[in-house]
Amino acid sequence: MKKILSLVLIVSFVSCTDLELEPKNGLVESVAFENFDGYQSYIAKVYASLTLTGQQGAAGQPDLTIINDEGFSSYLRVWWKAQELTTDEAIIAWNDSGIRDLHNHAWGADNQFVRVLYYRIFYTISLANDFIRAAEDLPSGLTPAEIAVIDEYVAEARFIRAFSYWHALDHFRNVALITSITSALPTQVDPEVTFNFIETELTEIENDLLPAGQANHQYGRIDQAAAWMLKAKLYLNAETYIGTDRYADCITEVNKVINAGVYSITPNYQELFMGDNHFRTDEIIWPIVHDGLVSQTWGGTTTIIRGAIGGAMSDDEKNDTPSPNEAENDYGVPSGWAGYRTTSSLVSLFPGAATDPDGNSPDGRAIFFTEGQALEIADVGEFTDGWAVPKFNNLEASTGRRAPGVDQVSTDYPVFRLAEAYLMLAEAELRSGGSIGANTLGYLNELRVRAYGDNSGNVTAGDVDLDWILDERGRELYLEATRRTDLVRFGRFSGGAYIWPWKGGVDVGTSTPAHLDIFPIPSSDLIANPKLVQNDGY
Repeated sequence: MKKILSLVLIVSFVSCTDLELEPKNGLVESVAFENFDGYQSYIAKVYASLTLTGQQGAAGQPDLTIINDEGFSSYLRVWWKAQELTTDEAIIAWNDSGIRDLHNHAWGADNQFVRVLYYRIFYTISLANDFIRAAEDLPSGLTPAEIAVIDEYVAEARFIRAFSYWHALDHFRNVALITSITSALPTQVDPEVTFNFIETELTEIENDLLPAGQANHQYGRIDQAAAWMLKAKLYLNAETYIGTDRYADCITEVNKVINAGVYSITPNYQELFMGDNHFRTDEIIWPIVHDGLVSQTWGGTTTIIRGAIGGAMSDDEKNDTPSPNEAENDYGVPSGWAGYRTTSSLVSLFPGAATDPDGNSPDGRAIFFTEGQALEIADVGEFTDGWAVPKFNNLEASTGRRAPGVDQVSTDYPVFRLAEAYLMLAEAELRSGGSIGANTLGYLNELRVRAYGDNSGNVTAGDVDLDWILDERGRELYLEATRRTDLVRFGRFSGGAYIWPWKGGVDVGTSTPAHLDIFPIPSSDLIANPKLVQNDGY
């Protein structure tokens, strides 16, 4: 079983306009931080805030109390929805208030999923701020080794804060920059200020993080390569965020990852998204860790896996007492939730898939379920309209059996992986110089050989332009929370340059307003803090 940081959940939910934290379990700070264990428990909570939802198992004592279903408040779950359900990659059958507005491009400042994303981002920022503050004045009696580890934890907390601020910048653009615990109402800053803060933080902590790929630290901890990847993604989107070309800097950071020599492309694409991906791959640079036994959530990869299963996929999932020692079905979960499936626009990216009864393509990254599923979507509320996409599952590639857990899963979520570094390098080279280098072409064809099983899908430098890059990112990274950001960067998200089924709430798709490239500041925060100004168009 994977090792993860122990969880002692000691802080309560706060909104971004009320940033005073107090221990939830009644411990005063001098007791909570009297020894090394207190700091280890707290940094575990900071990490856990990226997917877990409260203080008690999969549900109970929630961090956020602004939504009825605690599972909806998982950071990974709401981030994934914002990145995927708004695009051509996923559309959902559920009818929870506001959820279909995401694909319809009809959300407003009162949408509950936009609101939860906003507050979840700032909740994690608040936790990170408080951990950093708590580590400024360490108690006596700590050993030099313990102090050194706490210093590493501080760097990791600063990374998680920067990661969350990147999401705030990407999704909401005009946000408050809060780096300390205060009850004062914050004001928004220009996007360039937030951008510069993220960049500076990642630069300052680089040498305090564990070396890239260091094998002797706890699995899932942040290291230097994660910081390089986050900086590269910041730079790749700099023109979108602040109107400045930073592609040369993106190339520098991505090359650090590639040249570290500790990551490699996993031969089997599917194994990246299975229940034992924590030890089956050297491609994942930084995951959000899940364990179906000891870190349970109704969000995270549990939602991504179970939400993709329905219709004929669920026929054999009737075992009421599933065992982690038996491969009880094709996906490693007791049942599906008949939630999201994809549109024909994603299917069309894979050669031959749309005309094959089983959705097969020479490109082996096409993972579709077609039995009983219509390719085109007549009824958004009918799961069998649209092909299912069980890219993620909870089976162990090593054994074929279900990974640990009953209702929850153990599949880790790959936030950053080497394949995306290759694609980012190619895009940055194209945008900065108009062509890709020979090494970069080799990296792209490494992905193509994995996809096709041989060199029949290989490309030449002349084949690789920005349109090809966007399509290849779709083929390689679908359902990995990159699509909305990619479409915005390429000018294909809002407007009429790219139309997909049910964009704008119309079956054939339609143009949508440009202000939708970012989300609104929630009405609840505008009411709580009169210093805040709503984003244009809302």
